[in-house]
Amino acid sequence: MISKEIKDKIRAIVGDEHVLDSDLDLFSYSYDSSFVPLLPPNKPYLVVRPLTTREVSAVMKLAYENDINVTPRGAATGRTGGSIPLHGGISLVLDRMKNIIELDERNMMVTTEPGVRTIDLYNYCAEKGLFYPPDPGSWKYSTIGGNVAENAGGMRAVKYGVTGNYVMGLEVVLPDGRVLHTGGKAIKNVTGYNLTDLFTGSEGTLGIVTKIILRLIPMPKVRNTMQLMFKTLDEACNTIHRMLQSRVVPSSAELMDKMSLQAVARHNRMDISPSIEACLVIEIDGDDKEELNKQAQQISEIAAQFNVIEVRIAASTEEAEEIWAIRRGLSSAIGAMAPNRLGEDVSVPRDAFPEVVRRIGKIADKYQLTIAVYGHAGDGNVHPSILCDLSNPEEEKRVHLAVNEIFDAAIDLGGTLSGEHGIGITKRDHIVHALGEVGVSALKAVKQAFDPKGLLNPGKIWP
Repeated sequence: MISKEIKDKIRAIVGDEHVLDSDLDLFSYSYDSSFVPLLPPNKPYLVVRPLTTREVSAVMKLAYENDINVTPRGAATGRTGGSIPLHGGISLVLDRMKNIIELDERNMMVTTEPGVRTIDLYNYCAEKGLFYPPDPGSWKYSTIGGNVAENAGGMRAVKYGVTGNYVMGLEVVLPDGRVLHTGGKAIKNVTGYNLTDLFTGSEGTLGIVTKIILRLIPMPKVRNTMQLMFKTLDEACNTIHRMLQSRVVPSSAELMDKMSLQAVARHNRMDISPSIEACLVIEIDGDDKEELNKQAQQISEIAAQFNVIEVRIAASTEEAEEIWAIRRGLSSAIGAMAPNRLGEDVSVPRDAFPEVVRRIGKIADKYQLTIAVYGHAGDGNVHPSILCDLSNPEEEKRVHLAVNEIFDAAIDLGGTLSGEHGIGITKRDHIVHALGEVGVSALKAVKQAFDPKGLLNPGKIWP
């Protein structure tokens, strides 16, 4: 527990109203958006909501001197339990740090605090004709700090990459309260180790990110959306593969299987033929409508080679939004189909995407489970969702065996445990399989160097 004396010192740092310790408040910070419930609740001993880097630094220094665990937290939209305080301590919530500090139009960069919502940063830059591409599915709620901590991806990753491709520099408060600055606005920088990349995707286990410098690109002048329906998953996957080989690179290429489509149809009261086994939602962008029309024509011709049933090209912004509503509402629609949903996030080389989808189907049959498959087909990131009832012990056992085999399939095909959700709690038991003993040993040495007491986000990543 945390003594009254230390609580009073923390209150003096951040203000009385920003230190929470009632049972209800502590419970509210005991979970995130992970699919597996953790019982009993993992409540922190104290919730602290700092406003400035100086406050974060002072809190971390105090925690370090008194051996108090600290779990950083943003909007808690994470899917692997990264912000759950497994060992009590302080839940350090960065939601008050929500200033966009500077939009540098000349250098095409923006400097922001970690509590800014992803969609708000996108809109702020878009008003000046600048484009911040990463768009995780939770972008209406997730924060930039959390995106950096998880190296979040999104639907545009196929063409524009993930969060880490845009992080130029960071301000980081280390576990002992010292403040580190990495990177900067210089495009080229090979001075020492690349600490910016090291902290990006570190899941809050090495330091607390308090400022972020992000590079921007010019906003595409025009964009449009296409919807393609297929009789088989293989035909949809092969269309994406051939498209990329033909140098047609859409900004987004999203795949949904039959189970996903039927979930959306039921949820939105739509009519989708049961003969359709797969759907692709594709976004294209460019400098003018002529370029868009050329891309749409090329994609249509490629899809025709794989027996596409229907090609729909949005004729208006409203129609494009209607098409995208199918994909963006998918997670909620699938979640409503069963008492529990275990959503995974594996990534494979692009050419292995059809094979990993086939293997997931065989795993579903083997364990008599319903698994909906969707994901970012253009970059090999698959989101299999196991629909189940975890209150049934026998079914729960089958679910965990299936998850293990899905991870094995991804790794066997040259892939990884996670494309964008991180390791957190839910995948930590598999990290040795993914990285090997030597790889895990090297990463633990990095953790030891930055956090020798092991106080920062304990219980995450490592089994």
